[in-house]
Amino acid sequence: MSVVPPLSTRGLPSALAGAAREIREHLLGDIVPFWRERALDRAHGGYFTRFDGQGEHRGTPVKYLNTQCRLLWWFSTLARHDIDRAANLARAGHGFDFIARHFWDDEHGGWYWKTQADGTEVDRGKVVYGQSFAIYALAEFALAGGDAFALEFARRTFDLLQVHAADVEHGGYRENLERDWTPAAGGAAGGDRKSLDTHMHLMEAFTVLAQASTLPLHRRRLGEISRLICREMIDPQAGCGRNQFDLSWQPLPAIAIRRTWNAERQGDAPAAPLDTTSYGHNAELAWLLHRATEDCPAERDAALPIVRGLLDHAVEHGVDREHGGLFRDGTARGGPVVREKEFWQNAEALVGFLAGYELFGDPRQLEAFLNLWNFARGHFVAPCGEWRVLLDRQGTPLDDAVGNDWKVSYHTGRAMLECDVRLRRILAAAEEPAS
Repeated sequence: MSVVPPLSTRGLPSALAGAAREIREHLLGDIVPFWRERALDRAHGGYFTRFDGQGEHRGTPVKYLNTQCRLLWWFSTLARHDIDRAANLARAGHGFDFIARHFWDDEHGGWYWKTQADGTEVDRGKVVYGQSFAIYALAEFALAGGDAFALEFARRTFDLLQVHAADVEHGGYRENLERDWTPAAGGAAGGDRKSLDTHMHLMEAFTVLAQASTLPLHRRRLGEISRLICREMIDPQAGCGRNQFDLSWQPLPAIAIRRTWNAERQGDAPAAPLDTTSYGHNAELAWLLHRATEDCPAERDAALPIVRGLLDHAVEHGVDREHGGLFRDGTARGGPVVREKEFWQNAEALVGFLAGYELFGDPRQLEAFLNLWNFARGHFVAPCGEWRVLLDRQGTPLDDAVGNDWKVSYHTGRAMLECDVRLRRILAAAEEPAS
């Protein structure tokens, strides 16, 4: 039996109104104060990331570029949404100062991957995934009015990627590089692979950079990477995203690559070698791709069938209609192979399914959205207000922590912000009298 019964057209506004209230309350009453009260490391600078299921800080002995940047992005975004604007700009500036002082490589340019709590270098690798989040956060900080110097850092990072990471022969970017920008070794070091994950986040970063800088070059590169993703990274028959590729874009069975969440996460992994698709990435890519192309009608129209296919695949194969929530991974033409429920896939799919309803008017997207939200508020949200990292299929916690080296407010907080805006828009349209 479906967790959420099928919705009639008449029932849509009332069914969504309760979710809209709950999500706004969760955003402003739980997630925003959680990170406001806990994130700032006032002794060394930067942000704390490790918190247990009760919201207690577990110590943050190392600081990763991606999560330091994600919290810089978070406080900047809150300021742009006029949520405690002045205070959140100050919190963003607190993180920017630490990142600029301790992560930037004065000799070779770019951002180190990891430091100790006080900023002492731990890993000087140039991980393009991390560089993308630096661009994303710095451009967002600049748009929030934080610092013109932040936009210059974002532009310099972009330029370095074009010089050192861009693959001029095959397109896209090499992803795993050493301090001097030479490619890492192959195998688990990942120097001979490309991924949907990294290129999706580069697209996300270039979207905000183009908005902040207004430079034609940034807009052109955004268009190029959006088209590349549609052309090379989507399974044309199944409609879902592929995972990893060689340098010439031949799909490869995915492996756990050093300096990635897959190499450090807990929980089950599919039997190797197996080429899987991530239902969460498919839903996240759908709404990020639409956002990246929406200002260019020709690119937007070309991307819409890809967006639809990504969401249709996630709805059909990824939604657990027995217990609720979104499965982690599955095969392109089969069902799920990892049935655990992880925080970020479920958060991003909430946004993706709402975007799907707005774009295509498909009530299955709303059914899936309500399924995921009911599961999330019942199982993911811990009493301290943030989401647990990992649950089994039924919703029992497997990793009760609400913050770690990879998880902060980026997925959960952003999902609530995005859902709040979209739900208000959907409900307002439903209330308009028929013409």
